[in-house]
Amino acid sequence: MTASELAISVEGIVRRFGDVVAVDGVSLAVAQGEVYGFLGPNGAGKSTLTRILCTLLKPSAGRATVAGYDVDSEPGQVRLRAGVALQEAALDDLQTGSEMLALQGRLYGLTTKATRARVKELTELVDIGEALDRRIGTYSGGMKRRLDLALALVHDPEVLFLDEPTTGLDPVSRAKVWHEVRRLNTELGVTVFLTTQYLEEADELADRVGIINQGELVAEGTPTELKRSIGTDVVIVTIAGEPLKARHVLESLDLVDRIEGSGSTLTLSVSDGPSAISPIAVALAAVPDVTVIELSLRRPSLDDVFLSVTGEHIIDSGQGAAISGSQQSQETP
Repeated sequence: MTASELAISVEGIVRRFGDVVAVDGVSLAVAQGEVYGFLGPNGAGKSTLTRILCTLLKPSAGRATVAGYDVDSEPGQVRLRAGVALQEAALDDLQTGSEMLALQGRLYGLTTKATRARVKELTELVDIGEALDRRIGTYSGGMKRRLDLALALVHDPEVLFLDEPTTGLDPVSRAKVWHEVRRLNTELGVTVFLTTQYLEEADELADRVGIINQGELVAEGTPTELKRSIGTDVVIVTIAGEPLKARHVLESLDLVDRIEGSGSTLTLSVSDGPSAISPIAVALAAVPDVTVIELSLRRPSLDDVFLSVTGEHIIDSGQGAAISGSQQSQETP
């Protein structure tokens, strides 16, 4: 991609907080009109990099541009071209949704007429409905998220930053936010930089995914490319007995490309899952002190990718698949 085709360019960005390195030499590029999913556990550096790109934090080293403007030396130009919806929506519960949208328009220098026209467009684009005329304090969590999304779009930005936009939402509200993000991208061509800890969200929305762990970008590609990078199929083996003996036997099988995990559950990457099941079962049946409890086959997921590059699993947080942050770097509050 040429520089003119990039919506976001990040070159060796570092951010330190005292002795803690929250972002450690990250480089990435996002094309115009792309949805880029930035995936990682809490504390991995996602929000820190997002705040740098939104000009809310200065980088300790490196360079980044948004819509062609340097985030450090030209922050005002970046802010005119970027929309931002962070994890905590800055909403006034005493105002109505319409009042907040009108205020946002005036803050960006829109005329009263232009603001009214823009608010009308946004109410059709972002599903808030009659709630716009109610006080925000009466809104549900999903409605507040959608209003925050509309506020980020008042000035018709080229690039939209969404920092974990569906955290804490119920499945129905999450699906509505996903639908609106897709519409913004496909119908209006808005570039979206989406940080998330939900793999389903990244898989659903992102054209490409970058995985960050302990401040470093450890993998990048389309969801399909990332899944294929660890093998066509995944065999999950749950055993009772001696896991080291089982692992040793499985490692000797030519059809097994990679083994991840420890203890009673092992995840095997194989090129042909259906033909691998029988040899794996036969090999384990011949191991003394090992009993196969469960043997299952499935296609790779982003969970498998994340486990492969970070050594961490995804946990079910009640909102879909989320990432366990057992190894976390420190971020800003």
